Amino acid sequence: MLTIEEKFKLMATDSAPGQEVRAPGTVEGLSGDPIEGVRVDFSHGDVDAHPPIPGSLALFDQGFEEGAPQAYTEYRGRAKLRAYLSGKLAEFSGAPVDADSELIVTPGTQGALFLAMGVNIMPGDKVALIEPDYFANRKLITFFGGELVPIRLDYFGAEGAGRAGLVVSELERAFADGVKLFIFSNPNNPAGCLYSREEVTAIGELAEEYGVKVIADELYARQIFDGREYTHLRGLGIMDPENLVTIIGPSKTESMSGFRLGVAYGSPSMIVRMEKLQAIVSLRAAGYCQAVIPLWFSEPEGWMDERIAAHAAIRDDIVAEFRSCPGVRVRATEGGSYVFPQLPALRLGLKDFVTALRVQANVIVTLGTEFGPQFTDSIRLNFSQDHGKAMDAVRRICQMIDRYRA
Repeated sequence: MLTIEEKFKLMATDSAPGQEVRAPGTVEGLSGDPIEGVRVDFSHGDVDAHPPIPGSLALFDQGFEEGAPQAYTEYRGRAKLRAYLSGKLAEFSGAPVDADSELIVTPGTQGALFLAMGVNIMPGDKVALIEPDYFANRKLITFFGGELVPIRLDYFGAEGAGRAGLVVSELERAFADGVKLFIFSNPNNPAGCLYSREEVTAIGELAEEYGVKVIADELYARQIFDGREYTHLRGLGIMDPENLVTIIGPSKTESMSGFRLGVAYGSPSMIVRMEKLQAIVSLRAAGYCQAVIPLWFSEPEGWMDERIAAHAAIRDDIVAEFRSCPGVRVRATEGGSYVFPQLPALRLGLKDFVTALRVQANVIVTLGTEFGPQFTDSIRLNFSQDHGKAMDAVRRICQMIDRYRA
């Protein structure tokens, strides 16, 4: 059993996105003059380059002016806002959503993830997750005392085949071996690949066969590129509704991260437990921030198409630039705002190279090891940035790769 110190050491945040140690320091083997350029922080999106939905501030102000009714909403979120969301999410996912029993508004999707895992994991439970996948998943499994069961995602091997690369045989073995909960993000964070209908169907059928609960993280489900089909697990109607909860929010594609809004919808039994947990963690999602919910899924005509097209253009140029750098391997993003390039052999270890990028090239990226301990040759970039600045920063990354090649 872990001590409290060991438990929180595993929850380390120094290298997590946006939280890496920024103070300049010396790294053994670090050499060469600084490469000039504006600082670009690829650990998260730039809401200045891609502003929130128009009208967000005005609705926030209206909520503030309304006062107590908006400030002190029900723990699940204000009833009229849940009613609005239930209709929009039903249309989006292809399955009805009951506003009273199947939906909770949370402090960001991170809050929804914490609650969903908190009400499903008991100490010793086996929990399966994809590798690579969202960095917080493995930390929360450890925090709640679960046993982590990794499932390989062959994202390079499946490129061009219309699949994310789920190794279904590994998933079935894990389920048969007693896994109680499975967590996955679609599109995948960090690799940016999209699960095919066949892969999502396999997840649902296996979960139903073995009685496994599923948390489907669909945070980037609205930002899909190149006309690809998106498959909602909930919309397939394969699983017992009591065993599935879906998470989504307006923080990424819609650039509303600062409002800290998320939603979990699905299993009524999970939602009621999540409400009880939220009641002692944060009470509710911030009331005034909830007031902006009516803009989500109701953006001005053409706004979402323009947002997706702008990101597709940045993606195309960044992927092309990395592919022009000898030894770098990268799968083109199919959904979301991430690329996860694999680097060639370098004279520096990954952590030192990431430090060198920050110190010498004024570029911040996220360590691949945040998404699985084996990704010692990968970095993650969130390309929701100013297009020109992002391209200049990627060129500096390639210069640094050349500088420190083994």
